[in-house]
Amino acid sequence: MTATENIPANTPAPKKGAPIVMIAISIILAGALIFLIARYFDQKNKMQEMETALTQEKDSLAKELSRMIVGFDTLKTDNDSLNAGLAREKNKIVKLLSINASNIQLIKKYKGEISTMREIMKSYIVQIDSLNTRNKFLATENTSIKQQITQVQSTNTELTKVKEELSSKVEIASVIQAKDIVATSLNKRQKPTTKINLLDKLKICFTLRENPLAKAGPKNVYMRVLRPDSLVIATSPDNKFDYKGNKLVYSANRNADYMNQDIEMCIFLDNTGDFIVGNYSVDLYLEDNIIGRTTFMLTKR
Repeated sequence: MTATENIPANTPAPKKGAPIVMIAISIILAGALIFLIARYFDQKNKMQEMETALTQEKDSLAKELSRMIVGFDTLKTDNDSLNAGLAREKNKIVKLLSINASNIQLIKKYKGEISTMREIMKSYIVQIDSLNTRNKFLATENTSIKQQITQVQSTNTELTKVKEELSSKVEIASVIQAKDIVATSLNKRQKPTTKINLLDKLKICFTLRENPLAKAGPKNVYMRVLRPDSLVIATSPDNKFDYKGNKLVYSANRNADYMNQDIEMCIFLDNTGDFIVGNYSVDLYLEDNIIGRTTFMLTKR
């Protein structure tokens, strides 16, 4: 009897394929797990690299925004409208710096805003440069105009001085002067005398000079006779005339019709009893000017 003859007829044969399938499945699962683990670490590394890149990009943009703030601070102008615009754009940059950009969408928005800010800043730089150029031109023009005004004022001052000098010269030249002034003391017989006890009257004769620059017409010549003690002899306390804004006492006066030609005339002064011994001076006045002077002397009896 062989060994096969002892095995029961209904005993199942052993399955050799099952372990192989299980092994294959295990290998497949292990491979998938390894792949997933590798993919996970790869994605993690990529995420870390992306996060690092985003952080660097954000820091770079933040630095650029900070530089733009400094740039806006350096843009100075006297134009109130431009200054208001600069302040407004600077505030926008400050707000952008406060944004916590943590994803690619915000970073893109960040970059877009910075690009816009950069263009705006360029626009302001162009406007300010243009304004500064214009201001420099106006300043130069203003300086030139001021110099011209100063020159004109200086010229006007010189012309005024010349005019005043000419006016003064004309005024001086137009003064009617007296010449050939002779003072004669007369006695009652109308004979010359120097004796004070014989004096009857004083005669002052002179010639009003020809002067084509003077104004023709009636002229009033005033005579002042000054005693040795400087007192003015006057026939009346009301004998006064205007001279350089003051009232002066005169001894006698005479009217003449002056026609710009030499005119001879005499002024007489009666003995008022006020004459004393000594040297006298006689001054002649016409139109606010002293036009001549002479002297005479009276002696004792």
